[in-house]
Amino acid sequence: MDFWRKVCCSCCHGEEELEKNPLVVGDTLQYFNQLQKRRRSEAINLWSEPADSTHMERDDDHELYTLIQKRSKMRRGSEGYRRVSIDISAHRQIRRKVKDRWKQVLEALGFKAEADGLLAITSSTSYESLRNPQDARRLLNALAEQTTIFDRHRGGPPERYLFILDRLLLLDVGEDFLSAARHFYPVEEEGEGGSSSSEGPSSPDPVLVKLDSDAPEEEEEEAEEEDVDDEVDEAD
Repeated sequence: MDFWRKVCCSCCHGEEELEKNPLVVGDTLQYFNQLQKRRRSEAINLWSEPADSTHMERDDDHELYTLIQKRSKMRRGSEGYRRVSIDISAHRQIRRKVKDRWKQVLEALGFKAEADGLLAITSSTSYESLRNPQDARRLLNALAEQTTIFDRHRGGPPERYLFILDRLLLLDVGEDFLSAARHFYPVEEEGEGGSSSSEGPSSPDPVLVKLDSDAPEEEEEEAEEEDVDDEVDEAD
């Protein structure tokens, strides 16, 4: 009973301290608000090298980041703004396609409920956290060479998936994932024009960016992404 009284008292005392220091509360709320915006930005952009906060280490990240910065200096709604937005959307669609392929394979392995969590990588994820870095790297290279799960990703396979493979190795399903990826997204023999295995998800078609205005849901999603970019630029 004394233990719970101490806990309750300490909580009440903490709340009183926060009330006495409104500036601290304001700073804390601002910090978490900016952190939330950054997390949303990371989830939208799916940086290939999530640990690189400058987005300069990989050409694909650098190109996307440069486009976002370029758009932030343009008048919203202008022709130039819309043109750059189309380029940004194309980059993001390619990254989403890769993530969707990984999610499909994970769900096929029985991780339907856990797929989103396993695929969630943020800038706070560090290489020091890797438990099986060599095996994860081996699987990443094997996926790039023996499957089309990354399609023809420029600059090699995204590093973010190294961390995901490390998680799968801890679950003892790393090799199973590679086998399933080979099945669902096989490398086509030279000269073959057929599709991937009919028993699993087919290889997605090349990314096409719609230029027509009859897709309100896509426009709404694009507008939300633009808002996130603007918010993060202001926070920086």
